[in-house]
Amino acid sequence: MPGLLLGDVFPDFDAETTTGKIQFHDFLGDSWGILFSHPRDYTPVCTTELGRAAKLSSEFTKRNVKMIALSIDNVEDHCGWSKDILAYNNEEPGCDLPFPIIADSQRELAVSLGMLDPDEKDKEGMPLTARCVFIIGPDKKLKLSLLYPATTGRNFDEILRVIDSLQLTAQKRVATPADWKPGDRVMVLPNIPEDEAASLFPAGVYKKDLPSGKKYLRYTPQP
Repeated sequence: MPGLLLGDVFPDFDAETTTGKIQFHDFLGDSWGILFSHPRDYTPVCTTELGRAAKLSSEFTKRNVKMIALSIDNVEDHCGWSKDILAYNNEEPGCDLPFPIIADSQRELAVSLGMLDPDEKDKEGMPLTARCVFIIGPDKKLKLSLLYPATTGRNFDEILRVIDSLQLTAQKRVATPADWKPGDRVMVLPNIPEDEAASLFPAGVYKKDLPSGKKYLRYTPQP
């Protein structure tokens, strides 16, 4: 479904993975989910990314986020590639990746989710899968999407940061400013009246004086 928008219900699908066949919505259950795609197995940037994702798996688990990857090769290739990823991480032989990798050798899922990078092609001239990141809420709705070209690796620390923001703002009526990190002050939403803001945020609401005289930059300690 090219053009998947924030707030849309993320498509359900069945797929073969390195841990067996899954139905995507059943796989997610009541958890948050992150689906990240890769152009091809045995490629250098992808190997570093999956290695980093594996290293951070406990951080995703702490946040109740289920991880799953996708690459346009078959399960057998994925299983062989997984050993290289674990070796890149200096893991002991016999370990398993802490998340499944979806097989998409016909690119059917990549096409349906709008994941192809038209500027990067394989040796047969077929477009490679772009580096998509889809974050899905427990309600199965798309909460965030990031799209990197096939040549640019992702920053998984940033992905954890945006998950922290998404989970905070889903529970509290706040927004997170540029470069926010957990524990930093947050912003009071513009649609909350002054008196309501005072009762919602007993730690205090602080306004920044601006040349316009408008009081729309309102901060409060992270609730």
